[in-house]
Amino acid sequence: MTRIKIFDTTLRDGEQSPGVNLNQIEKLEIAKQLERLGVDVMEAGFPASSQGDFDAVQKIADTIENVTVTALARAFKSDIDRAWEAIKNAKKPRIHVFIATSPIHMEYKLKKTAEEVTDIAVNMVRYAKEKCDDIEWSAEDASRTELPFLASIIEKVIDAGATVINLPDTVGFTTPKEYGEMFRYIKENVPNIDKVDLSCHCHDDLGMAAANSIAAVQNGATQIEGTINGIGERAGNVALEELAVAFKIREDFYPYTTNLTLKEIKRTSDLISKLTGMVVPGNKAVVGRNAFAHESGIHQDGVLKNAQTYEIITPELVGIQSNNLVLGKHSGKHAFKDKIEQLEFTLTDEQITEAFKSFKLLTDRKKEVTEDDLFVILTDIQTDLSTRKKYELLSFQVQYGSHNLPTATVALNTPEGKRVETARTGQGSVEALYNTIEALIEEKIQLTDFTLNSIGKGTDALAEVHVSMTVEEYQTSMSGRGTAQDVLEAAAHAFINAINRIFLTKNNTKKIDASENI
Repeated sequence: MTRIKIFDTTLRDGEQSPGVNLNQIEKLEIAKQLERLGVDVMEAGFPASSQGDFDAVQKIADTIENVTVTALARAFKSDIDRAWEAIKNAKKPRIHVFIATSPIHMEYKLKKTAEEVTDIAVNMVRYAKEKCDDIEWSAEDASRTELPFLASIIEKVIDAGATVINLPDTVGFTTPKEYGEMFRYIKENVPNIDKVDLSCHCHDDLGMAAANSIAAVQNGATQIEGTINGIGERAGNVALEELAVAFKIREDFYPYTTNLTLKEIKRTSDLISKLTGMVVPGNKAVVGRNAFAHESGIHQDGVLKNAQTYEIITPELVGIQSNNLVLGKHSGKHAFKDKIEQLEFTLTDEQITEAFKSFKLLTDRKKEVTEDDLFVILTDIQTDLSTRKKYELLSFQVQYGSHNLPTATVALNTPEGKRVETARTGQGSVEALYNTIEALIEEKIQLTDFTLNSIGKGTDALAEVHVSMTVEEYQTSMSGRGTAQDVLEAAAHAFINAINRIFLTKNNTKKIDASENI
């Protein structure tokens, strides 16, 4: 079996998904989970894009022990300097340099000739090599690049010191046949290609990212780049969990293996979905809520007789437990702490006390507390920004009736510690609530997205709300999340959470054109 290295770019390419805005604490929690999952390389971010991204990459590089940490850089000395400054203390640092190589990108975006692009690529790889031994070079839009030129520039950047060559399908344009043939051509026409890892990076614009990645591996790629849940710009990247499970289930056909711990897949998926606000579709392969559900009577009968009749992947393989009940109303703090350790959360004594209090409140309202419920409570506390909060929700009340105009009353604590209260109306209860909160804050915002999701089943399930809003003052978008048993309470917390994140944007706002990526 050939081991394929897994390069995870959830924290860089995945975070570029519209509406996603992770803070440093959230990025670090995802990075630690990716390490538990067993990725070989994690792309922690794009340090030159903003101070906030630089700080997050630096914190991840200082924390992660067993995974290569890389940072993205355009083919500029300033970007490379910034990337190296962020990752230089990593146990296994890598600088990732990219430049476009397709005719359309060179002519219209870079406005440079092939010779000029080659010189820049070689010089910047050589410059990066002076700082770091491990250098990945990417040919942006490789799948639309003329093959002779691609082979020529690759040979030169390897001579300049590149240790990994990445050939992205940047716009998700290629087909498995074309993409596989490109890798075969490079293997056959670049004399020094055996000195490097050959990497693929596929976007899913035409729904072929997984097929393209497999075609690349079958034709010589030794590293796959992608994200968890397939998140990313436009239609996203290849979903790494799908490839890892496909290699495992069809090992009779695919002679490839990865270093991923498959039972960590569901937890990783849930964490990233919760923190990004990108809900996993129910029919999503491997991690969707319906991936192991059987509605048809014929299917149900077959599964009861022999699960393999309709179930090719066992839920346990990817970390889904058949018994999800964890603790009850009479569970004590000691049992609660033991469960926290089993779930591999690292909390301070103060955070454990706060989590236990939230758990007890939930048991007063909810008959059965599941592992999913506990995961939400612990994740919220582990990524809490309470020390930085600007506004605090004290109380709210909403009056609603089928023949009455919805009216909300809200009380907040301001940054100055002043209690403010007012009431407003709206066409619906959520609109009334949000109109009231807006009247109490200084910032001018516009709500752009509101998503409601349930954690678990039943009428007593937790409600999880994600919101996105644009902030007039900073000309940027911001997201927030809130969880509660009551939908309106979750909505209020999500709105306040987004507002409080605004004050991190002065350092965290991306200043790089989003089109400048691989």
